Amino acid sequence: MDLENVSSILIIGMAGNLAKITAKEIHGKNPNIKIIGVDSRKVPRSLSKLNVKFHQINYTRSHFERLFREHKFDVVLFLGRYAHVGLNILSMLTDSLDTKISGIKNIFDLCVKFKVKRIVVLSSFHVYGALPGNPLFLLEDTPLKADFKYPDIRDVVEMDKMARLWVDKHKAVETVILRPCSIVGPHIQNAITKYLTTPYAPIPMDFNPNFQFLHETDMADIILKAIDKLPPDTYNVAPDEYVTIRDAMKIVGNPTLPVPLFLIEPMAKILKKTLFKIPEYFISYLKFPCIIDNSNLHKALGDLNFRYNIKETLKYLK
Repeated sequence: MDLENVSSILIIGMAGNLAKITAKEIHGKNPNIKIIGVDSRKVPRSLSKLNVKFHQINYTRSHFERLFREHKFDVVLFLGRYAHVGLNILSMLTDSLDTKISGIKNIFDLCVKFKVKRIVVLSSFHVYGALPGNPLFLLEDTPLKADFKYPDIRDVVEMDKMARLWVDKHKAVETVILRPCSIVGPHIQNAITKYLTTPYAPIPMDFNPNFQFLHETDMADIILKAIDKLPPDTYNVAPDEYVTIRDAMKIVGNPTLPVPLFLIEPMAKILKKTLFKIPEYFISYLKFPCIIDNSNLHKALGDLNFRYNIKETLKYLK
């Protein structure tokens, strides 16, 4: 649907910085769109500059039903996927995975009830899992094999699976699922950003996996394209280029601490107590490859025209 014809958008996970960047990009394209942002976290002060009406609410059906009834949304953006530090749309609900998925499904059902035209769900390349048997490039139909012993990954995988199943049953609402590579930028505080910007972060001396990086502004631009250009489908989101983790560290400019691969996890536990918390699942991505294929996105959009190449993206972290 054309962004010029959109009158009202609901952004779920509005306290996140990617949601703020996306709201700014939306208003840059069409300042007449009414944006309602919701989150269970506190009201971000910066939202007053973005012309976003913010609601701090618990993620219950009754709260959302009131919002849907009052505002008649054309588009719903699920941008509260995960933040690698325990703040995600799923953990906002309860500690029960069944209840989390039920809560998300309730919101999807409200989209049908109130005739929302399009849903955009932000997932992650992490749903595929970093595994020794991964092919060179992972396609969208690759089985989701993220390690289920890590709760953060399990939540994202279950949300992604639930969205795919829901889409198959409800064709009335156009749904786009985005699985981006590592998003980095000056405003994104996720695990990979903290890892890259921490001096003397442990890095494998006997393995050098490739990584894909996408600038936060380019990701926001893809979300806008998911509203008005992308056909309903699931899309891996990544640039054509990739870089080894050692080269990424060199571009950022921080000194590293090369250690044998078997010492990475013990080192991460030390850093957890001193500099920053490295999620347990993140260690797997330093051991095994997880590169996503972006051909489906190319098929839909042609040239991706990202504003920043991978080197420029990483330099913004200096």
